Amino acid sequence: QVQLAESGGDLVQAGGSLRLSCAASGSASSINGMAWYRQAPGKQRESVATISAGGTANYADSVKGRFTISRDNAKNSVFLQMNGLKPEDTGVYYCTAWVRRLGTSVPYLHWGQGTQVTVSS
Repeated sequence: QVQLAESGGDLVQAGGSLRLSCAASGSASSINGMAWYRQAPGKQRESVATISAGGTANYADSVKGRFTISRDNAKNSVFLQMNGLKPEDTGVYYCTAWVRRLGTSVPYLHWGQGTQVTVSS
């Protein structure tokens, strides 16, 4: 029902910037909170930044002050501006959204396919 299309991942040098975008599409559903997760090679997946439907944002300590999450509810889109990138930021970044199907009260976490971010030293 819901599809999440991610874009913006690239290969950049340390200190560079990238802007990730995610557009949600689909009908007969309601999207609430959205978030960005990432998974580095050989490591567990972790939450990077979250944003509520009302625009309240939270960040992992490792990216606080460098990353900014935002959303456009009218377009069902979420963005992640990443500045001052470090090699440890390398990984696959996933867009996620809490979705409630129309006529259903129980939400589920929907995942995008991911976009690769590589930061060279």
